[in-house]
Amino acid sequence: MGLIEWAKSPWGQDVPIHIAFFLIWVSAIGGLVFFICHAVWLRYFAGADEFADHTPADAAARYPAKVARHSLAARAFHWVMAASMFTLLFTAFLPKVGYKFDWVGYHWFAGLVLTASIIFHIFHAIFGMDFWAIWPDATDIEDSKRRLMRAFGKYAPAPRRAGKYPMENKMYHLAIVFAGLSVTLTGFFMLFRVRTNIFPRNPYLFGDMTWGLMYVLHGAAGVGLIALIMIHVYFALRPEKLVITKSMVFGTLDRSEYLEHHDPTRWAPETK
Repeated sequence: MGLIEWAKSPWGQDVPIHIAFFLIWVSAIGGLVFFICHAVWLRYFAGADEFADHTPADAAARYPAKVARHSLAARAFHWVMAASMFTLLFTAFLPKVGYKFDWVGYHWFAGLVLTASIIFHIFHAIFGMDFWAIWPDATDIEDSKRRLMRAFGKYAPAPRRAGKYPMENKMYHLAIVFAGLSVTLTGFFMLFRVRTNIFPRNPYLFGDMTWGLMYVLHGAAGVGLIALIMIHVYFALRPEKLVITKSMVFGTLDRSEYLEHHDPTRWAPETK
């Protein structure tokens, strides 16, 4: 029941070869437990959203009826990344749970698509978007403390409306960045272990211990992505979050939704 599986190298050295694959079920069950706990919390314990600020009715008319949230490039990246992520997860873990097929070619090709989409997104975020909008700031941290205190029945001022992304989105983004970059970078070097039309095969690029640690990190990040993607899909399908999901399809939010949950001083929409 160890978390890592080991093997002997030709020189008698104990080297890691991959994670223990029962962790697939640990991650999947963890995602299901999160669904249940969150749904129970919302149903029986959570109160209605309450914010410390609001936009006066006479000022609301200055904002467009449809507020641009995601550009076409951002939406295209999201759906390409989603397709490649699902392909990677299915091709990686279905053979481990009994569905045998020739998965290697599909897996490394989807990995290249994911890598290309991430590189595009990095440059697009730096040069074509507000790069810092997705990273937590002092206001997010202070409002998170307020929410936590109020959740435990203690007095705290009401939190303020979010910028473009609420704190929970930003924390999820951090988790996805860590897991996604881990699986992508290790997967890139692992291409040298298989025969492709991209690189000449070179299994001696690294030593046995380095390769083993790389496989462990790749597997751990992949297993973590099972729960992370389950949680993402869960929130995308929740009735109160469908407006956000629709914005990733159509690119806009209704003005009422924008003004109810977002602070125009922290996220100013395009008015053209």
